[in-house]
Amino acid sequence: MIILTKRPKNFSVKTLIKYSAIAFCLSTKTVATSFSISHSNTFRTSTSTSATRSQTRVLKSSTNPLFIHRGGSLLSTLKMSTTASEKETKAPTTTGEKLAALRSKMVELNIDAYIVPSDDPHLSEYVPEAYMRRRFLSDFGGSAGTAVVFQEEANLFTDSRYHNEASSALDMDHWTLMKQGLPKVPTLTKYIADKALEKYESSGKVFRVGIDPFVHAASFEKDLMDAFNTALAKSDVKDAVIGEIDTLDNEGNLVDKVWGTDRPPVPTSPFRVHPLEFAGKSVVDKVQDIRDEMEDNKATLSIFSALDDIAYLFNVRAKGDVDTCPVGIAYGTITKDEVTIFCDEAKLTSDEVKQHFKDSGVTVKPYDDIISTVKDHLASTDDAKVWIDKTRSNYALSRLIPEKSLMDKQNAVTPMKACKNKAEMEGMKRAHIVDGAAMANFIAWLENTIVNEGRSVSEVEIDKVLTGYRAEQPGYIEDSFPTIAGVGPNGAIIHYRAKEDSGIMKYLDTKNPILIDSGGQYTYGTTDVTRTWHFGEATPEFKENFTRVLKGNIGVDTMIFPTGTPGFVLDVFARKSLWEAGLDYGHGTGHGVGAALNVHEGPHSISPRFANKEPMKKGMVVSNEPGLYEDGSFGIRIENLLECTYVLNEDNDAYDKGLQEGDEGYPEKEVGKKTFLRFNKLTMIPIQKNLIDVSLMTVEELDWLDAYHQEVFDKVSPLLEKDTPAYEWLSKSCEKIERS
Repeated sequence: MIILTKRPKNFSVKTLIKYSAIAFCLSTKTVATSFSISHSNTFRTSTSTSATRSQTRVLKSSTNPLFIHRGGSLLSTLKMSTTASEKETKAPTTTGEKLAALRSKMVELNIDAYIVPSDDPHLSEYVPEAYMRRRFLSDFGGSAGTAVVFQEEANLFTDSRYHNEASSALDMDHWTLMKQGLPKVPTLTKYIADKALEKYESSGKVFRVGIDPFVHAASFEKDLMDAFNTALAKSDVKDAVIGEIDTLDNEGNLVDKVWGTDRPPVPTSPFRVHPLEFAGKSVVDKVQDIRDEMEDNKATLSIFSALDDIAYLFNVRAKGDVDTCPVGIAYGTITKDEVTIFCDEAKLTSDEVKQHFKDSGVTVKPYDDIISTVKDHLASTDDAKVWIDKTRSNYALSRLIPEKSLMDKQNAVTPMKACKNKAEMEGMKRAHIVDGAAMANFIAWLENTIVNEGRSVSEVEIDKVLTGYRAEQPGYIEDSFPTIAGVGPNGAIIHYRAKEDSGIMKYLDTKNPILIDSGGQYTYGTTDVTRTWHFGEATPEFKENFTRVLKGNIGVDTMIFPTGTPGFVLDVFARKSLWEAGLDYGHGTGHGVGAALNVHEGPHSISPRFANKEPMKKGMVVSNEPGLYEDGSFGIRIENLLECTYVLNEDNDAYDKGLQEGDEGYPEKEVGKKTFLRFNKLTMIPIQKNLIDVSLMTVEELDWLDAYHQEVFDKVSPLLEKDTPAYEWLSKSCEKIERS
């Protein structure tokens, strides 16, 4: 064990990371690194020797060997396998058995807590099954949430979107649900820090936290260390190390050892070219824009880890690596001389893709070479400056970069991807029109089945039939996320997924409402829409609630605001009518959406969380989805996707031409005069009129509704045959609302 007890000059967390990198590189063996910070800034690093080299594959490196496994550890084997373990073992089947097996390994490694996030090595929201370790361990499959296992307890931390789902999924004999966002529920890092302080005060021993560095954001280490320091500062303990992180580089991911041979393989779905007519900008042009920014920031290497960043940058898509997300597992880098994509060779089965990369000047390297490439670049010059967004990169990758060479800021792809160009926006508009045609066919079928035939329909059948109607549309590839079809009380489960064997699946009839949140991935665009339907007679209370949700949707939709306005400023308009009745909802109002990409995209959002200060910009697509939920009774949500655009056409024309302020031809503004933004509706699906309490609506709101329905009919009806059930349903649904 190496212990540095002398306080380095100008010591900081960043210095800590630098020293850890030095210690790592000095070793001729692979080491497991543990960081610990005390109130007096004592720095500790623990080491352990590696396993035999025969169990690993050595990467090319200019200095010392480094080992990498997809989602495993720096030492795990590189080959695509279903297990990180040497032994051919089958996974235990019960929650208790899984936790017992994990705890046994924790005891062996002297680990007090082991953290299991929902992430893959690219910090994706939705991950391949091979990386669904938290779901394997806890049975909770929501896209957000982190499990932490102690010797005496196991906790799952998740936000309000998943409180109901997690409550149903977890075995409460073994798990405790930590409902983030509720009063007196601590953050995960605070909870662990409090445990660390408790242990130190009772035994004087350091609390050891185990993590897999490939599935934690680069920023997590600092967050947890800050929590340790905060807990220590509020205690009577002084000059002590109460907690440390062990990245367990010799071990791999501990959950994989429990999962054994039952762990699915990492997917290698082939790439397909995303045509220029839909991308709107070539790879060469995107790279040049990034290099211009790199030159401005004196960066010598840019690293891209997020899968949607990779898909956008290289104008490729894939189907199968991540369900409902058209991305492929890969990394990317750019220097002044080279553009590189790191992926499995199985992803290059298409000659069109190979030629696309060749024509775009893209070098293809093995997925695992990302580590050695970064190391070689750092070793090649004393002036290396690596641009990486630590919030979108894993810790195993970012810790290679010494502080003097690090540029940690939002990468250049993120804002490019968020602000759609003209071709991308045209594709999004087209996708929503065909999606409207699919929904017209579907709701016409559903209403006829429920009302005229008198047959109740299961949530699972609703999901399948809706997907079938979408699949009939030109360019359809797959759904953009798992359909949420919640009847009655299931509508209150924010991210509910109907399953026939779940025990809670319900059938829709005329007595209960249904909330349907769904979307499609088309070759040219991505959709996401929520509607609440009732094919019987809704209660006055339900109609009032529905109307207040609708008023919130209209409130956001009709906003005009100056450039530079962050999304949280708009959030209040979605909640105003609900607040007036003492009501609210626990999720954000809007998220960004990709163009033929992920249905959830940053950096912008509309949310009460003030931390996201990203301003709304021309070309952004954002959802507008206020809701209201009553546990055990119903869920209401009305969601449209919106295009953020300038109020003045001259500003929009300049944007489409690629002009920026100061360029010749850019519209001149009077001194002090601001540029304003507004929204255009993308979603083209009617809102059920007989659920609206007209007495609560203003004249302007009713005018908005009539105008919207006229737009829907004008754009969608040409795709439907006259005298068909779908056309008749659309025509009736888009008639002007009765105002008395």
